[in-house]
Amino acid sequence: MTVEGNKRNGQDNPVLLVEKEESITWLKLNRPKVMNCLNRALLQELIRVCSELKDDRSTRVVGIIGSGLKTFCAGADLTERKSLTPFETVDYISLIQNAFRAIETLPQTVIGAINGSAFGGGTELALACDLRVMVAGASLRLTEVKLGIIPGAGGTQRLPRLIGVSKAKELILTAAPLTAERGMDIGLIHKVVKESSPEGGDFHEPLLKEVRTWAAEIATAAPLSLQQAKFAIDEGYDRDLEAGLALETKAYLQLLNTKDRLEGLAAFAEKRTPVYRGQ
Repeated sequence: MTVEGNKRNGQDNPVLLVEKEESITWLKLNRPKVMNCLNRALLQELIRVCSELKDDRSTRVVGIIGSGLKTFCAGADLTERKSLTPFETVDYISLIQNAFRAIETLPQTVIGAINGSAFGGGTELALACDLRVMVAGASLRLTEVKLGIIPGAGGTQRLPRLIGVSKAKELILTAAPLTAERGMDIGLIHKVVKESSPEGGDFHEPLLKEVRTWAAEIATAAPLSLQQAKFAIDEGYDRDLEAGLALETKAYLQLLNTKDRLEGLAAFAEKRTPVYRGQ
């Protein structure tokens, strides 16, 4: 299934491709001529699609990838941004924050497939994902302080939570690039994939394959359990331990009367593979 929502708005080339493959739904940034940078149309599409996906029981994993083999996302569309008034710029910041929050709060597991370098908002998009797989030759970089601004799409908040305050300050204050290898070392990147040849097609096939494999493994778990585990982690990690444990208990209790829990127990007793339906 491919959803090309932008064609409704008179655009021949949709800025976002939505493709369903079994248990994974791909969100493919489709602005290769401008390095998949984030204009308002693309951000609005991300919000719209996430609103639909959150209630899609057949989608267990959401994968986000950029078109081409060199750039995941170059961040904000500076050509569009330079024509905005200060008031419109504030609206844009609110829009990009809402788009990334929509991705971050999806009940499904979200995997960022970083097919090439990511700058500014492109790195912040990757930070909004639950898991990150990256091509070996790519790099992440929060360049904003070199442009007279700061990361405004969650970079100053998500990065310290993911890798710690000290390392986040290093990357943000120096605007230094982060390689895939170092990303693995500091725990930001989970898997690294070899670079593809120029004949690799519109999207990075080895990266797609790696994410599909991981998504297939994730999809063997009970979807409601995945959702509640993600919720407990996201909502509890910055609370004190007692509050976090109470939230964990609440999330656990949400699963007690589900059909999937009973299926898991039955499958274990019968020594078979469980069939989970998200019920």
